[in-house]
Amino acid sequence: MHIFKNTNYNFLRWRWHAIALSWVIILLGVFMIWTKGIPRGVEFAGGTVVIEQFEQPVSVEQVRTALDRNYEAGGQNAVVQSYGDPSQRQVMIRVPQVGAEAGASLSTIAAQVEDALRKGNIGGFRRQGAEIVSATVGRELETKGLMATVLSLIGLLIYLGMRFQLSFGVGAVVATIHDLLITLAFLAFFRVDMSLNVIAAILTITGFSTNDTIVIFDRIRDNLRVMRRDNLNNIINVSINQTLGRTIITSGTALLTALALFFWGGEVLHGFAFTMVVGIVTGTYSSVFIAAAIVSLWRGKGPTRAAAHAPGASTAPAQPPPVRSKQRKARAS
Repeated sequence: MHIFKNTNYNFLRWRWHAIALSWVIILLGVFMIWTKGIPRGVEFAGGTVVIEQFEQPVSVEQVRTALDRNYEAGGQNAVVQSYGDPSQRQVMIRVPQVGAEAGASLSTIAAQVEDALRKGNIGGFRRQGAEIVSATVGRELETKGLMATVLSLIGLLIYLGMRFQLSFGVGAVVATIHDLLITLAFLAFFRVDMSLNVIAAILTITGFSTNDTIVIFDRIRDNLRVMRRDNLNNIINVSINQTLGRTIITSGTALLTALALFFWGGEVLHGFAFTMVVGIVTGTYSSVFIAAAIVSLWRGKGPTRAAAHAPGASTAPAQPPPVRSKQRKARAS
Protein backbone atom coordinates (compact mmCIF):
# COMPACT_ATOMS: atom_id res chain seq x y z
CA MET A 1 0.00 0.00 0.00
CA HIS A 2 1.50 3.32 -1.10
CA ILE A 3 0.09 6.53 0.34
CA PHE A 4 3.07 8.65 -0.76
CA LYS A 5 4.68 8.60 -4.19
CA ASN A 6 7.99 10.22 -5.08
CA THR A 7 8.09 12.48 -2.03
CA ASN A 8 11.11 14.73 -1.67
CA TYR A 9 10.81 16.45 1.71
CA ASN A 10 13.96 17.92 3.22
CA PHE A 11 13.60 16.59 6.76
CA LEU A 12 17.12 17.49 7.85
CA ARG A 13 16.37 21.11 7.09
CA TRP A 14 14.24 21.16 10.24
CA ARG A 15 16.59 19.22 12.50
CA TRP A 16 17.70 22.23 14.56
CA HIS A 17 14.11 23.37 14.98
CA ALA A 18 13.16 19.87 16.15
CA ILE A 19 16.10 19.67 18.57
CA ALA A 20 15.22 23.10 20.00
CA LEU A 21 11.57 22.11 20.49
CA SER A 22 12.61 18.91 22.23
CA TRP A 23 14.95 20.78 24.57
CA VAL A 24 12.18 23.21 25.53
CA ILE A 25 9.79 20.38 26.42
CA ILE A 26 12.47 18.42 28.28
CA LEU A 27 13.62 21.42 30.33
CA LEU A 28 10.02 22.31 31.23
CA GLY A 29 9.48 18.69 32.23
CA VAL A 30 12.62 18.67 34.40
CA PHE A 31 11.43 21.86 36.10
CA MET A 32 7.98 20.36 36.73
CA ILE A 33 9.44 17.13 38.09
CA TRP A 34 11.92 19.05 40.28
CA THR A 35 9.22 21.28 41.78
CA LYS A 36 6.18 18.98 41.93
CA GLY A 37 7.45 15.52 41.03
CA ILE A 38 5.54 12.81 39.19
CA PRO A 39 2.56 11.34 41.07
CA ARG A 40 3.36 7.78 42.04
CA GLY A 41 0.78 5.05 42.06
CA VAL A 42 0.15 2.81 45.02
CA GLU A 43 2.55 0.22 43.54
CA PHE A 44 5.48 2.60 44.10
CA ALA A 45 4.37 4.94 46.87
CA GLY A 46 2.82 2.23 49.04
CA GLY A 47 -0.63 2.51 50.53
CA THR A 48 -4.18 1.27 50.27
CA VAL A 49 -6.64 1.70 47.43
CA VAL A 50 -10.36 1.42 48.16
CA ILE A 51 -13.04 1.59 45.46
CA GLU A 52 -16.52 2.52 46.67
CA GLN A 53 -19.78 2.58 44.72
CA PHE A 54 -22.31 5.12 46.00
CA GLU A 55 -26.08 4.78 45.88
CA GLN A 56 -26.47 8.43 44.91
CA PRO A 57 -24.20 10.64 42.77
CA VAL A 58 -21.49 12.30 44.86
CA SER A 59 -18.71 14.66 43.90
CA VAL A 60 -15.02 14.08 44.45
CA GLU A 61 -14.98 17.23 46.63
CA GLN A 62 -17.62 15.76 48.97
CA VAL A 63 -15.60 12.57 49.46
CA ARG A 64 -12.37 14.51 49.99
CA THR A 65 -14.04 16.81 52.55
CA ALA A 66 -15.38 13.81 54.49
CA LEU A 67 -11.89 12.28 54.64
CA ASP A 68 -10.24 15.57 55.65
CA ARG A 69 -12.61 15.94 58.60
CA ASN A 70 -12.99 12.37 59.79
CA TYR A 71 -10.01 10.24 58.72
CA GLU A 72 -7.69 10.23 61.72
CA ALA A 73 -4.54 9.25 59.82
CA GLY A 74 -4.69 12.38 57.69
CA GLY A 75 -7.31 12.67 54.98
CA GLN A 76 -5.49 15.59 53.37
CA ASN A 77 -2.90 13.11 52.05
CA ALA A 78 -5.52 10.89 50.40
CA VAL A 79 -6.01 10.91 46.64
CA VAL A 80 -9.65 10.87 45.54
CA GLN A 81 -10.84 10.52 41.94
CA SER A 82 -13.75 9.23 39.92
CA TYR A 83 -13.39 5.64 38.77
CA GLY A 84 -14.78 3.88 35.73
CA ASP A 85 -18.06 4.75 34.05
CA PRO A 86 -19.61 7.89 35.64
CA SER A 87 -23.03 6.20 35.58
CA GLN A 88 -21.70 3.62 38.06
CA ARG A 89 -21.00 6.37 40.65
CA GLN A 90 -17.69 4.82 41.72
CA VAL A 91 -14.92 6.66 43.53
CA MET A 92 -11.35 5.49 44.06
CA ILE A 93 -9.64 6.50 47.31
CA ARG A 94 -5.89 6.01 47.68
CA VAL A 95 -4.51 6.40 51.17
CA PRO A 96 -0.71 6.47 51.66
CA GLN A 97 0.84 4.39 54.41
CA VAL A 98 2.43 6.57 57.06
CA GLY A 99 3.70 6.03 60.58
CA ALA A 100 2.06 3.27 62.53
CA GLU A 101 -0.30 2.49 59.67
CA ALA A 102 2.52 0.97 57.65
CA GLY A 103 1.94 -2.37 59.34
CA ALA A 104 -1.83 -2.18 59.48
CA SER A 105 -3.90 -4.75 57.66
CA LEU A 106 -5.93 -4.07 54.55
CA SER A 107 -9.27 -4.57 56.27
CA THR A 108 -8.38 -2.14 59.08
CA ILE A 109 -7.40 0.73 56.77
CA ALA A 110 -10.37 0.16 54.45
CA ALA A 111 -12.69 0.14 57.47
CA GLN A 112 -11.23 3.44 58.69
CA VAL A 113 -11.81 5.02 55.28
CA GLU A 114 -15.41 3.79 55.18
CA ASP A 115 -16.02 4.98 58.73
CA ALA A 116 -14.83 8.47 57.72
CA LEU A 117 -17.25 8.43 54.78
CA ARG A 118 -20.18 7.47 57.02
CA LYS A 119 -19.37 10.29 59.42
CA GLY A 120 -19.37 12.65 56.47
CA ASN A 121 -23.05 11.82 55.73
CA ILE A 122 -22.61 11.61 51.95
CA GLY A 123 -25.00 8.69 51.39
CA GLY A 124 -24.87 4.92 51.24
CA PHE A 125 -22.07 3.05 49.49
CA ARG A 126 -20.72 -0.44 48.90
CA ARG A 127 -17.10 -1.54 48.61
CA GLN A 128 -16.18 -2.80 45.13
CA GLY A 129 -12.53 -3.59 45.73
CA ALA A 130 -9.43 -2.89 47.78
CA GLU A 131 -5.71 -3.57 47.62
CA ILE A 132 -2.61 -2.73 49.62
CA VAL A 133 1.07 -2.40 48.70
CA SER A 134 3.85 -1.81 51.19
CA ALA A 135 6.39 0.95 50.63
CA THR A 136 9.19 -1.63 50.59
CA VAL A 137 7.59 -3.48 47.69
CA GLY A 138 7.05 -0.14 45.94
CA ARG A 139 10.75 0.74 46.14
CA GLU A 140 11.70 -2.70 44.83
CA LEU A 141 9.35 -2.33 41.87
CA GLU A 142 10.73 1.13 41.14
CA THR A 143 14.31 -0.18 41.15
CA LYS A 144 13.45 -3.08 38.85
CA GLY A 145 11.63 -0.79 36.41
CA LEU A 146 14.61 1.57 36.22
CA MET A 147 17.03 -1.33 35.80
CA ALA A 148 14.95 -2.80 32.96
CA THR A 149 15.02 0.54 31.14
CA VAL A 150 18.79 0.99 31.53
CA LEU A 151 19.57 -2.56 30.41
CA SER A 152 17.35 -2.16 27.35
CA LEU A 153 19.27 0.99 26.34
CA ILE A 154 22.64 -0.74 26.76
CA GLY A 155 21.49 -3.72 24.72
CA LEU A 156 20.17 -1.38 22.04
CA LEU A 157 23.51 0.43 21.74
CA ILE A 158 25.46 -2.85 21.48
CA TYR A 159 23.09 -4.36 18.91
CA LEU A 160 22.98 -1.34 16.60
CA GLY A 161 26.70 -0.71 16.99
CA MET A 162 27.35 -4.25 15.73
CA ARG A 163 24.70 -4.30 13.00
CA PHE A 164 25.34 -0.83 11.62
CA GLN A 165 28.02 1.60 12.83
CA LEU A 166 28.65 3.35 16.13
CA SER A 167 27.08 6.59 14.87
CA PHE A 168 23.82 4.75 14.14
CA GLY A 169 23.82 3.11 17.57
CA VAL A 170 24.40 6.42 19.32
CA GLY A 171 21.67 8.06 17.24
CA ALA A 172 19.13 5.36 18.17
CA VAL A 173 20.03 5.49 21.89
CA VAL A 174 19.85 9.30 21.98
CA ALA A 175 16.46 9.17 20.24
CA THR A 176 15.21 6.57 22.74
CA ILE A 177 16.38 8.62 25.73
CA HIS A 178 14.70 11.62 24.10
CA ASP A 179 11.42 9.65 23.93
CA LEU A 180 11.67 8.68 27.60
CA LEU A 181 12.34 12.25 28.74
CA ILE A 182 9.51 13.68 26.63
CA THR A 183 7.12 11.03 27.95
CA LEU A 184 8.10 11.71 31.57
CA ALA A 185 7.61 15.43 30.93
CA PHE A 186 4.04 14.87 29.74
CA LEU A 187 3.34 12.57 32.68
CA ALA A 188 4.42 15.43 34.95
CA PHE A 189 2.43 18.04 32.98
CA PHE A 190 -0.83 16.08 33.15
CA ARG A 191 -0.20 14.59 36.63
CA VAL A 192 -0.54 10.96 35.54
CA ASP A 193 0.32 8.45 38.24
CA MET A 194 3.51 6.45 37.71
CA SER A 195 2.24 2.88 37.98
CA LEU A 196 3.25 -0.55 36.73
CA ASN A 197 0.98 -0.04 33.72
CA VAL A 198 2.82 3.16 32.87
CA ILE A 199 6.21 1.42 33.21
CA ALA A 200 4.97 -1.29 30.84
CA ALA A 201 3.89 1.40 28.37
CA ILE A 202 7.28 3.14 28.58
CA LEU A 203 9.13 -0.10 27.79
CA THR A 204 6.68 -0.79 24.96
CA ILE A 205 7.22 2.58 23.29
CA THR A 206 10.98 2.10 23.67
CA GLY A 207 10.76 -0.99 21.48
CA PHE A 208 8.28 0.66 19.10
CA SER A 209 10.48 3.72 18.53
CA THR A 210 13.58 1.56 18.09
CA ASN A 211 11.86 -0.59 15.47
CA ASP A 212 10.90 2.48 13.42
CA THR A 213 14.43 3.88 13.74
CA ILE A 214 16.00 0.60 12.56
CA VAL A 215 13.80 0.56 9.45
CA ILE A 216 15.07 4.02 8.48
CA PHE A 217 18.68 3.13 9.32
CA ASP A 218 18.45 -0.05 7.25
CA ARG A 219 17.32 1.97 4.24
CA ILE A 220 20.14 4.47 4.81
CA ARG A 221 22.67 1.62 4.86
CA ASP A 222 21.31 0.26 1.55
CA ASN A 223 21.41 3.69 -0.06
CA LEU A 224 24.99 4.25 1.10
CA ARG A 225 25.99 1.48 -1.31
CA VAL A 226 23.81 2.66 -4.19
CA MET A 227 24.30 6.45 -3.87
CA ARG A 228 28.01 6.41 -3.14
CA ARG A 229 28.73 9.79 -4.74
CA ASP A 230 25.94 11.69 -2.90
CA ASN A 231 26.53 13.49 0.36
CA LEU A 232 25.20 11.90 3.54
CA ASN A 233 22.46 14.46 4.17
CA ASN A 234 20.90 13.77 0.77
CA ILE A 235 21.07 10.02 1.37
CA ILE A 236 19.35 10.40 4.75
CA ASN A 237 16.57 12.57 3.28
CA VAL A 238 16.00 10.11 0.44
CA SER A 239 15.88 7.19 2.87
CA ILE A 240 13.34 8.88 5.16
CA ASN A 241 11.15 9.74 2.17
CA GLN A 242 11.32 6.15 0.92
CA THR A 243 10.13 4.78 4.29
CA LEU A 244 7.65 7.60 4.99
CA GLY A 245 4.59 5.63 3.90
CA ARG A 246 5.51 2.67 6.06
CA THR A 247 6.15 4.96 9.04
CA ILE A 248 2.79 6.72 8.70
CA ILE A 249 0.82 3.48 8.32
CA THR A 250 2.52 1.68 11.22
CA SER A 251 2.43 4.63 13.62
CA GLY A 252 -1.07 5.65 12.57
CA THR A 253 -2.63 2.26 13.25
CA ALA A 254 -0.84 1.96 16.59
CA LEU A 255 -1.97 5.48 17.54
CA LEU A 256 -5.60 4.71 16.71
CA THR A 257 -5.46 1.66 18.98
CA ALA A 258 -3.93 3.67 21.83
CA LEU A 259 -6.56 6.39 21.41
CA ALA A 260 -9.32 3.78 21.60
CA LEU A 261 -7.86 2.49 24.87
CA PHE A 262 -7.55 6.04 26.18
CA PHE A 263 -11.17 7.00 25.54
CA TRP A 264 -12.92 3.68 26.13
CA GLY A 265 -10.47 1.49 28.05
CA GLY A 266 -11.61 2.57 31.50
CA GLU A 267 -9.78 4.06 34.44
CA VAL A 268 -7.46 1.09 34.91
CA LEU A 269 -5.91 1.54 31.45
CA HIS A 270 -5.98 5.35 31.42
CA GLY A 271 -2.33 5.83 32.41
CA PHE A 272 -1.13 3.08 30.08
CA ALA A 273 -3.07 4.46 27.11
CA PHE A 274 -1.98 8.07 27.77
CA THR A 275 1.68 7.00 27.88
CA MET A 276 1.27 5.00 24.67
CA VAL A 277 -0.29 7.96 22.83
CA VAL A 278 2.53 10.29 23.86
CA GLY A 279 5.17 7.65 23.17
CA ILE A 280 3.93 6.76 19.69
CA VAL A 281 3.85 10.41 18.62
CA THR A 282 7.25 11.31 20.05
CA GLY A 283 8.77 7.98 18.92
CA THR A 284 7.79 8.61 15.31
CA TYR A 285 8.97 12.20 15.55
CA SER A 286 12.34 11.20 17.02
CA SER A 287 12.95 8.48 14.41
CA VAL A 288 12.54 11.01 11.61
CA PHE A 289 14.12 14.12 13.11
CA ILE A 290 16.32 13.20 16.10
CA ALA A 291 17.95 9.84 15.29
CA ALA A 292 18.77 10.76 11.69
CA ALA A 293 20.00 14.20 12.76
CA ILE A 294 22.43 12.61 15.25
CA VAL A 295 23.90 10.43 12.48
CA SER A 296 24.23 13.46 10.21
CA LEU A 297 25.92 15.57 12.90
CA TRP A 298 28.23 12.68 13.89
CA ARG A 299 29.47 11.86 10.40
CA GLY A 300 29.22 15.27 8.77
CA LYS A 301 27.46 16.26 5.56
CA GLY A 302 30.31 15.61 3.14
CA PRO A 303 30.58 12.69 0.69
CA THR A 304 30.22 9.23 2.10
CA ARG A 305 33.30 7.17 2.81
CA ALA A 306 32.75 5.06 -0.29
CA ALA A 307 32.44 8.17 -2.46
CA ALA A 308 35.58 9.73 -1.01
CA HIS A 309 37.62 6.73 -2.15
CA ALA A 310 35.88 6.24 -5.49
CA PRO A 311 37.67 7.37 -8.70
CA GLY A 312 36.50 10.62 -10.25
CA ALA A 313 34.00 10.46 -13.09
CA SER A 314 36.18 12.59 -15.41
CA THR A 315 39.26 10.39 -15.06
CA ALA A 316 39.83 8.54 -18.32
CA PRO A 317 40.95 4.92 -18.06
CA ALA A 318 44.59 4.33 -18.89
CA GLN A 319 45.19 2.98 -22.38
CA PRO A 320 47.24 -0.21 -22.71
CA PRO A 321 50.60 0.17 -24.47
CA PRO A 322 50.52 -0.60 -28.19
CA VAL A 323 51.65 -4.05 -29.13
CA ARG A 324 53.69 -4.27 -32.29
CA SER A 325 53.07 -7.13 -34.60
CA LYS A 326 55.67 -9.75 -35.45
CA GLN A 327 56.04 -8.28 -38.95
CA ARG A 328 57.09 -4.88 -37.58
CA LYS A 329 59.57 -6.56 -35.27
CA ALA A 330 61.05 -8.44 -38.21
CA ARG A 331 61.45 -5.30 -40.33
CA ALA A 332 63.12 -3.50 -37.43
CA SER A 333 65.62 -6.30 -37.14
